[in-house]
Amino acid sequence: MAARYEPKDVDEITAAQESPSGISTPTESSELDDNYHLYKRSDEQELDHAESKRVLRKLDLRIVPILFLIYLLQYLDKNGINYASVYGLQKGTHLKGQDYSWLGSIFYFGYLWAQYPAGYLLQRLRIGKVIGFTTIIWGIILITTPACTTFAGIAVNRFLLGSFEAVINPGFILIMSIWYTAAEQPLRLESYYCTNGVATMFGGLIGYAVGHITTGLPRWMYVFLIFGSISIALGIVSLFILPDLPSTAKFLTEDEKVIAAKRVSANRQGIKNHHFKKYQMWQTFRDPKTWILFVMATGAQIPNAAITQFTSLVIASFNVDTLGTQYLQIPGGAIQFLALIGGGIVCSRWPNLRCITMIIANTICITGAALLVGLPDSNKWGRLGLGFSMSLTMVSSNVAGYTKKQLTAAILFTGYCVGNIIGPQTFKTSEAPAYHSAYIAMLIGYIVKLVSVIVLYVYMYLVNKKRDREAAAAGVVDADEEKHAIELGMHDVTELDNKGFRYTL
Repeated sequence: MAARYEPKDVDEITAAQESPSGISTPTESSELDDNYHLYKRSDEQELDHAESKRVLRKLDLRIVPILFLIYLLQYLDKNGINYASVYGLQKGTHLKGQDYSWLGSIFYFGYLWAQYPAGYLLQRLRIGKVIGFTTIIWGIILITTPACTTFAGIAVNRFLLGSFEAVINPGFILIMSIWYTAAEQPLRLESYYCTNGVATMFGGLIGYAVGHITTGLPRWMYVFLIFGSISIALGIVSLFILPDLPSTAKFLTEDEKVIAAKRVSANRQGIKNHHFKKYQMWQTFRDPKTWILFVMATGAQIPNAAITQFTSLVIASFNVDTLGTQYLQIPGGAIQFLALIGGGIVCSRWPNLRCITMIIANTICITGAALLVGLPDSNKWGRLGLGFSMSLTMVSSNVAGYTKKQLTAAILFTGYCVGNIIGPQTFKTSEAPAYHSAYIAMLIGYIVKLVSVIVLYVYMYLVNKKRDREAAAAGVVDADEEKHAIELGMHDVTELDNKGFRYTL
């Protein structure tokens, strides 16, 4: 009979982990999680279910609304050119040929270069304050857009806008892992990501209202002035509302801080460590998940231009008047909203259905894209963003080690940028209004994403089964393994080194 599993000293286990440069002794402050002292205060205590639920409700009321509003504004702001395009944006900024398509790509060049400094700042500084200040700055940039009267001017404006909006997606992924358990993350993530659908509806209504302005400035300018003003106000509010860590959250009592840390420690990922670790950087580059997520994000975002920047122009091509191009975006936004929320509920209720949900949602997208290729005059747009949004939980739930987590997110969003840079270029003015090349690119992108999801699912499933077999062969007791895995997580050990970690599928 195999001997009963006895957890070893954390120093001994951590020193035994394999990495390119070795892992330093976890008694050093750089190895300890920033909230380790809260975790140790509750180490021997059972978490009271009722108290945990009460703290969760308090967190939801504080965090989710501000994430919802910021993400809503982020989507509206970056796609302001979509709503302004039918009100004279091209004429007012003297755009010609492919200039409008390049404005979509240039935004993501800014987003791309800023990913890595943004990730570094999010690790080193207070997350809530970084997000608040960048929201204010991008609001200021948006307000200055009407001052741009040339392609060069608005191109610089879009590049800067993308640079400062780059902090939001990786920042929100880190917020999910700091405050919520793996089972809780899908619904909360979709609760803010669904604003892509809300923004489509809300933005269409604003665009419709702007269409009725008959005096003052050119109508396209009002889109940026309205969105920019709201962004500045929201950034100021978030500076005071959005918390950074359980240990510094003023809206929690001392006991509630301990509960908040205890709850999230069960993810076996720790909460936050502000020290950059080179060995985790090399692990990120060697991890197959990193590059699967990169390819997945690239494929997912190539079709994105079709449902953001070019929606108004494509709808207009179906003999719809200017106001109709705005209110006809509302039904598509409603479908997207319901699909995202529905997917979040399903994946929170049944945690190991995330990849399956992505596969189903992506299959629907492939069907829609195939119809667009076969029926180029159709106005039936595929708007399910569920596949990509759920891939974000693959980072928040399935990557441990704080440096590794933020670098994985940065690489994923590098793919996100690559896809969004390519997407607008598939809309050729010479093909208007059919845009057949764009529809083919959409179909290819969705197929690439589907294959990537399947490969990721199989990889994580096989790793989980291998670790189960190894634990069984060693006579590991589940309770001992869980406690030990949580301790390693609070010492900022990666999921590759922490053999008690299991992927959420």
